Amino acid sequence: MHQLEPELKPVAIRDICPTQMTVGMREVARKRAAFAARAKTDGPVFLGHHMVPGIIGPKGRIYIIDNHHLVRALHEDGVEHVLVSFVADLSKLTKSLFWTFMENRNWLHPYNAAGDRVPHTDIPKTIGKLADDPYRSLAGEVREAGGYAKDMTPYAEFLWADFLRSKIDAKTVANDFDGALKAAIKLVRKPMANYLPGWCGPA
Repeated sequence: MHQLEPELKPVAIRDICPTQMTVGMREVARKRAAFAARAKTDGPVFLGHHMVPGIIGPKGRIYIIDNHHLVRALHEDGVEHVLVSFVADLSKLTKSLFWTFMENRNWLHPYNAAGDRVPHTDIPKTIGKLADDPYRSLAGEVREAGGYAKDMTPYAEFLWADFLRSKIDAKTVANDFDGALKAAIKLVRKPMANYLPGWCGPA
């Protein structure tokens, strides 16, 4: 592996490979709305201040390891390029070594919308193919509401999504999202959730 100094490069969104299976489409919608509000006045400045961390993989393919929701939102709005800051060049690794290394560094989240682990070959090849996980949306809204703190743990919101998946019925999330959100905010502060990153329950 060759470690890189930070380097920014415009990359076509259509050429970017995700490293996870899903996004929360409600969160994507929220980011689309935020971008639309800024695009009228300083869209280029907004894009210039959002560098997406990426990896150069086998055959020179670009894999992003964060900001999937933002990139999906920009893709939905017709933005063609984003700035990628490359953090590692793994282009000389074989495919099997590449995927092993990615997972060992927590740069990979091969779990589907049901929270089940799947082979890395099931991960979509493009940002536009990412599936919706309603519980990831719920976890994001809970964090926005102050239910737990933003944390640097990789895929922290997905850990919270899996916690909520086991506590709140899928029909409630689908048919009464506001009710699910109120229930989730109460749940995430309980001691049963104190192992999760950013927990903000009573000491």
